[in-house]
Amino acid sequence: MLTDFLPTTKKEIELRGWDYIDVILFSGDAYVDHPSFGAAVIGRTLESVGLRVAIVPQPDWHGDHRDFLKLGTPRLFFAISAGSMDSMVNHYTANRRRRSDDAYTPDGRAGMRPDYCTITYARIIKQHFPDVPLVIGGIEASMRRLAHYDYWSDRLMPSILVDSGADLLIYGMGEKPVKAVAGHYARTKAVPTNIPQTAFLLNSQKPLTVDNTIVLHSYEQCLRDKRCQAENFRYIEEQSNSLHSHTLCQLTGSSCVVVLPPYPPMTTEEIDASFDLPYTRLPHPKYKGKTIPAYDMIRFSVCMHRGCFGGCAFCTISAHQGKHVSSRSKNSIMQEIEKISQLPDFKGYLSDLGGPSANMYMMNGKDQSLCERCHRPSCIQPSVCKNLNADFAPLLDIYRSVDRLPYIKKAFVGSGIRYDLVSEEYIREVIKRHVSGRLKVAPEHTEASVLRLMRKPDFELFERFNNFFEQVNREEGLNQQLIPYFISSHPGCTMEDMAQLALKTKRMNFHLEQVQDFTPTPMTLATEMYYTGINPYTMKPVFVARSKEQKLEQRQFFFWYKKEYAAAIRNSLKRIHRDDLAQKLLAKK
Repeated sequence: MLTDFLPTTKKEIELRGWDYIDVILFSGDAYVDHPSFGAAVIGRTLESVGLRVAIVPQPDWHGDHRDFLKLGTPRLFFAISAGSMDSMVNHYTANRRRRSDDAYTPDGRAGMRPDYCTITYARIIKQHFPDVPLVIGGIEASMRRLAHYDYWSDRLMPSILVDSGADLLIYGMGEKPVKAVAGHYARTKAVPTNIPQTAFLLNSQKPLTVDNTIVLHSYEQCLRDKRCQAENFRYIEEQSNSLHSHTLCQLTGSSCVVVLPPYPPMTTEEIDASFDLPYTRLPHPKYKGKTIPAYDMIRFSVCMHRGCFGGCAFCTISAHQGKHVSSRSKNSIMQEIEKISQLPDFKGYLSDLGGPSANMYMMNGKDQSLCERCHRPSCIQPSVCKNLNADFAPLLDIYRSVDRLPYIKKAFVGSGIRYDLVSEEYIREVIKRHVSGRLKVAPEHTEASVLRLMRKPDFELFERFNNFFEQVNREEGLNQQLIPYFISSHPGCTMEDMAQLALKTKRMNFHLEQVQDFTPTPMTLATEMYYTGINPYTMKPVFVARSKEQKLEQRQFFFWYKKEYAAAIRNSLKRIHRDDLAQKLLAKK
């Protein structure tokens, strides 16, 4: 029934008998009523506290803007999310070529959201409703909350609050702050300045002087001196990883961007409450007869926790979801699996029992007082923290409980596994019972100097993991593949490093498939190194393959086994006087 979903049109609002709407949410994604889609989560969260919420998915931003006007004025505020991905990452490849599809759109159709989606939507709303509060959130707004490098325009941009004209920004996972924001706007239209996990602009050319405030280099200083941007980043990352964070303040033009500390990590009860909301777990009926690729990928999967303490230099997960893991209860997970089993077309196979990193479920610090003083971006690199409770018993208990369900034929672990955080019992269980023929892991590179900058473990650990994977397969009579992910052109990576990567993976009999050229995305350590050429933690120079030609030259080494790349690889290595590597790499076995 249409009324099982949040309304998207006037007709659907009338079916509910509503004569007003509290919050109107514009989303760059199609509306899928599922806990993996941010607009649905925010909408259902607001609904759970008694508010009337409507979603306008993928509004047409051309012409007369009728999609932005059709539902009128909300009682409390407008909200915007660009979607589950930054719109520029969604639209463009690492070589800035336009993508031909969009996984979050019906039938994968491209072009259903604008570039810089949050800014475009916000400007339209402010044009037509200048006096109505506007709140922005989601991954795009979250990662652009302070001055940031934008790869697609190749420039340092100010906080997205400046370019969008929004009144308030919610960063990170938004359930807790959005409820507080709604409560505030129910009382007054003034911009709130005391809600955790929000950011706003002050009309002031002076920074805040209150206690526990870190004043960053101004946007203008960062434009003049890239060292200022690098220095800022370390403060930003350390504060986003801290349990007791400071307020951040950055002058930008005639304004002051203020980012308040986040809420504490969600408790198990709080995250259960979010996942247990009355989602239909289906795309809105308006998409009948169409496929939404992102939904098809996760429709029979279960996310068991949020957050990641891996701290990978190129990843936005910890910056957005947080370093500290919030895990659901076993009961909540099992109830969701039962709901999945009742979905149309379910055949008994769960595509994933996972999370950002599948094997971090229920893992936190043993002594929280030590965590409260910690600023480390990673709990496992350069070494596993002695205070980390790396107990796999709760996760193995869930795997085994799911295996016993009569309506489950097989439950796979489709999320990536951190092979630097495993026990023999755990990984043997995964290999024997939860691999769909291919197990994904992400060594990302082979060379120690690059891996240190990536915050990834030594490649020798992957080699040992690969040997164990093959051993268990032999013992169990299984024919399964290990699928490693690798990145080219990461800051610190040279052409010789890529040749060594190709040679080492060749010796292990890998013909690489899951590879990508590094794409700088806002608010990651790797992006700051790419833009500034400096490691923010040492302030020392870092080599960067920056031009299109350099990036393509590195990428070619992934495909040493294809004849069409041989001549180019040989020429590249001859230029740096490493003919010996070319001979080893291109020689037939």
